[in-house]
Amino acid sequence: MSDCTHDCSTCGSNCGSRDKKSFIKPLHKKARVKKVIAVASGKGGVGKSLVTSLLAVRALARGYRVAVLDADITGPSIPKMFGVHERARGEEGTIYPVCSKGGVQTMSMNALLEHEEDPVVWRGSLIAGAAVQFWTDVLWQDVDIMFIDMPPGTGDVPLSVYQSIPLSGIVIVTTPQDLVEMIVKKAVKMAEMMHIPVLGLAENMSYFACPDCGKKHEIFGASKAEELGKKYAFLATARIPIDPAVARLADEGRIEEADTDALAEIFAQIEGAREIKN
Repeated sequence: MSDCTHDCSTCGSNCGSRDKKSFIKPLHKKARVKKVIAVASGKGGVGKSLVTSLLAVRALARGYRVAVLDADITGPSIPKMFGVHERARGEEGTIYPVCSKGGVQTMSMNALLEHEEDPVVWRGSLIAGAAVQFWTDVLWQDVDIMFIDMPPGTGDVPLSVYQSIPLSGIVIVTTPQDLVEMIVKKAVKMAEMMHIPVLGLAENMSYFACPDCGKKHEIFGASKAEELGKKYAFLATARIPIDPAVARLADEGRIEEADTDALAEIFAQIEGAREIKN
């Protein structure tokens, strides 16, 4: 770039001269995490928290030690889905994760609030800093796979997470609507800018299977998962149905009982993703 000052500390660009590793923040000195998978989207309301939770449940069912970092600071959903309501404990710069009934380690802003319903009314820099602190200050214990539930868009928090946390890969979440390709393209381009592999595309609310006849109804329009998978050469795609039973389990804090078969192909890619260095 012709106007480059060569001072990366004041620049938001991701040019070839930037050393991405210089922005990576260290884990807590006693924490151990092998893989980190971000679950992201270019827009809100597509079901990132649900996909994050279902991937974590699938990992847990296969014997992995699992954690979920809830980076959606102002709209945390993870604790409720996993039935976690107690507050996190901390001492001398260390925060301890709160475990679900099944053993998933979680950390969310809700675990730090006096009341779960209290809003977090912060500016962007504070929100981004809190998300990164969940990586640096939490004593994650021998985690095989950590999933990060990302906030929507490509703003402060996603940028801070992508720059500060060594990611093994990203799973993009979308829905079957006409706007979808533009949204997917934004998420893919951001991942490319940050040199992070996209492991798969999960199309949420893809169809509704009639419980009486078994016919699949594409309520929100024709699926675009296969088309997008080919266009962007995604390693795997998944179509997640509208399932009132799963919604009920999430509402009741029993997501660990949900069926995760729809995400089998994407999870296979996660199993093969690279491990990070602690």
